[in-house]
Amino acid sequence: MPPSPTDAAAPVSAAPLSPHAPVLVLGATGKTGRRVAERLTRRGIPVRAGSRSGDRPFDWNRPEGWPAVLDGVSAVYITYQPDLAVPGAPEAVRALVGQALAQGVRRFVLLSGRGEAEAQRAEAVLQAADCDWTIVRASWFTQNFSESFLIDPVRAGHVTLPVGTAREPFIDADDIADVVAAALSEPGHEGQLYEVTGPALLSYEEMMEALSATIGRPVRFERISAARYRADLTAAGLPEEMIDLLLYLMTEVTDGRNESLGDGVQRALGRPPRPVSETLAAIAATGLWERAA
Repeated sequence: MPPSPTDAAAPVSAAPLSPHAPVLVLGATGKTGRRVAERLTRRGIPVRAGSRSGDRPFDWNRPEGWPAVLDGVSAVYITYQPDLAVPGAPEAVRALVGQALAQGVRRFVLLSGRGEAEAQRAEAVLQAADCDWTIVRASWFTQNFSESFLIDPVRAGHVTLPVGTAREPFIDADDIADVVAAALSEPGHEGQLYEVTGPALLSYEEMMEALSATIGRPVRFERISAARYRADLTAAGLPEEMIDLLLYLMTEVTDGRNESLGDGVQRALGRPPRPVSETLAAIAATGLWERAA
């Protein structure tokens, strides 16, 4: 089993990254990837975008293209698409890390998920490698309601999910990006497993109440069966493998196993995570949830 945040190896002092060698950010257009890239750029660290549309295209299903993407990079931020929970993810991470090590890369930061067996197998791959690793194990993103599949239901005022009754410590993706950027650009984070969560546990009903209060109109939550959710997603045209993944994340992973707070943000950054109310207010101020959008 991977170590807990309290028994992870003590950090080893390391020199800051070279200001000239780029950091490879996989998923550079995603929720955390683009935020990490922005933070590194502000710190004067060059970024190589690891995406299918990048100057050097990256595709998890095309390992023949990995050597070009990894050439000359100083570190890698690993996010796996569509999710580390899918079968085969640990093997893909092992192959990528092996290729990177062969090309001289030493520092890796992995975005992982709480309560996901395959994700923790991928963590173990990194922990067993001869490298400087940091694992950021995150709870449910608050931005799933604003930058993902739940944005339209929030705009419509009716969110339906097949989740359990357990409460979730929703986290701001900006907090995750702050932790990742620190781990990629500063010494002292090597050998650390940061379990990053928000500062409070909320049920999905409570999250909808917070959304309603922030937006100024009702956003209703309805807990539905897995069978109905599958039927709704099938009718919407989602691929079967994506439906299976979403059902796994919405049912098994919300069975109460993650109903606890982590101290990763505090340990990594020396500050508490951002309250959900602040995150929601900042998103609402952009007008993103307005019905006309």
